[in-house]
Amino acid sequence: MSIYKKTVIVALGGNALSPKNEAGTIQDQFRHTRESLEAVLHFVDRGYNICITHGNGPQVGAELIRNEISADITPPLPLGVLVANTQGAVGYMIQQSLQNALYKAGSDREVVTFITQVNVDRDDPAIQDPSKFIGRSLTEKQATDFHDKYGWDVKEQERGVWRRVVPSPVSKYIYNGLSIKHLVDFGTIVVAAGGGGIPTYLKEDGSLEGLNGVVDKDLSASLLGRVIKADEMFIVTDVDQIYLDFKKPTQRPILKATSSEITSYLEAGHFYRGSMEPKIKSALYFLKYHGKKVVITSISSLFDAIEGNAGSTITNN
Repeated sequence: MSIYKKTVIVALGGNALSPKNEAGTIQDQFRHTRESLEAVLHFVDRGYNICITHGNGPQVGAELIRNEISADITPPLPLGVLVANTQGAVGYMIQQSLQNALYKAGSDREVVTFITQVNVDRDDPAIQDPSKFIGRSLTEKQATDFHDKYGWDVKEQERGVWRRVVPSPVSKYIYNGLSIKHLVDFGTIVVAAGGGGIPTYLKEDGSLEGLNGVVDKDLSASLLGRVIKADEMFIVTDVDQIYLDFKKPTQRPILKATSSEITSYLEAGHFYRGSMEPKIKSALYFLKYHGKKVVITSISSLFDAIEGNAGSTITNN
């Protein structure tokens, strides 16, 4: 039985911790992590059970670059292992930053990082069709150079913004979900399913094998929210709220909307594939299964969004 009355899952985007317009040094990432977790303390003050998940696009992209640079010196690591590495590294930043903040606030709640695997179908057609954007933003020339030099698959994410794409099969379920739920219900703040989780498939003998790809972090966040029976979900990204006609002269913010309204906007093509679209689909999935409210906002607006004064709020009614 839960210690607290409500449960929230907070999904921190990789770009929220390492914005596109910064070098992404570890000092910058720690600073942004501390900024985001100051607002998370508001959930502590309100007596929520808390689970945190995070993106890892910029971080695993940097690891991939390190792989390429050092390939002649040390054997490169497969993408699944890099996802595991960044789960640990980003989880460490979140865990330490939040534990320090809790200590200063006089709270004895503990924070743990749960290295999380997810199950995918080894025959998922997405494995042969790379489509998941990963790593830092590139110019068209940089994208062409990386394609020619390293054989990367690259695509244009937004006008003038290119990024690497890798296979992204659908996550079917999260391993050890019940253990995560038990910890959350006990009052432990859990960091789990970082980067969407490590993609694995079942071999014929029933054993697990890692896959060289990534899974959608937003879908995994909503799956995890369903497993822990969260009431609310906060998706923290690099925009203050979602928009209709994004980056067009007719751009206008969505402050409050129902799931049916958001579905109609999605079908009308208002949300970019590979950026906001996965977050919208995650929100709709979460609301379909047990969830009562989803808020999409930025780190700088998170505190006000918790108070209901910022961000985009999506509900079923």
